Amino acid sequence: MISAALADALDRWLVHSGAIEGKAGATLVAYRHDVSTFLTFMTLHHGGPQGFAAIAQIEVADMRAWMAQMRGTGLSSRSLARALSAVKGFYTWLAAREGFEPTAVLAARAPKFQRNLPRPLEVDDARRLMDRVEVQSNEPWVAARDLAVITLLYGSGLRISEALSLTGEDYPLPDVLRMTGKGGKQRLVPVLPIAAAAVKDYVRRTPYAPVAGAPLFRGVRGGALSPRIIQKMIEQVRLQLGLPASATPHALRHSFATHLLAAGGDLRSIQELLGHASLSTTQAYTAVDAAHLMQIYDRAHPRARSE
Repeated sequence: MISAALADALDRWLVHSGAIEGKAGATLVAYRHDVSTFLTFMTLHHGGPQGFAAIAQIEVADMRAWMAQMRGTGLSSRSLARALSAVKGFYTWLAAREGFEPTAVLAARAPKFQRNLPRPLEVDDARRLMDRVEVQSNEPWVAARDLAVITLLYGSGLRISEALSLTGEDYPLPDVLRMTGKGGKQRLVPVLPIAAAAVKDYVRRTPYAPVAGAPLFRGVRGGALSPRIIQKMIEQVRLQLGLPASATPHALRHSFATHLLAAGGDLRSIQELLGHASLSTTQAYTAVDAAHLMQIYDRAHPRARSE
């Protein structure tokens, strides 16, 4: 349903998005589906193959028709917003190469949706979880491994994929880790002494010594530790302690940010520690009550200080 020229352009854009912008494989799969669906709709909507000339003539009414059709299929506001973002990215890239004006597509507004934020653990619950993780496994080195991973999630705000990406070259952990997160974005993450000590204890106990090029955290058979192992372990601990279903590995990263902000940390620094591209993402991510934010504002605002 898509012209050969546009199919080729889509392939080239996806290569560009992966190689230059560092988009993850799963993201590229979603991009391909979203943009292909859009181009197929435009082909049917206009009653014929859509080459570069035709696609350059897309108008605001065409965008509204596409979005209405997508909503009619039961697509959620969140998914439609994601699809529109992919379409805009492709269209911007294509317009720059083919020399046409992308305003009609870029002017389309994404539907509003409520962000589903992971809820942070209470500080006491975070302590209880870590204490239980330390004794959860009957195998001492496995218990030490799990505690080391959890300490990095909660103590440094790492994603579970980032913690498990550490290799033998990263040991012993430096005072500051250089992590590569989503979109290839790099950031510097301080390593707390307690986290470094937990990793050191794991390495002392594990039968698999750190090896260059091999994962630092190993499964019981010596292969790379699967994120699912950590997820299942936390599920078990959550049930034992009576913690809410929101107590997940990612909630520990969220708790790191929320507890840091509650202790007086500033949003800009937390943004850098988490590796967020924009401050608005951090503001939405750190669910701190409005009263506490107003207290921070009152302390920081120049007028408040001068009174």
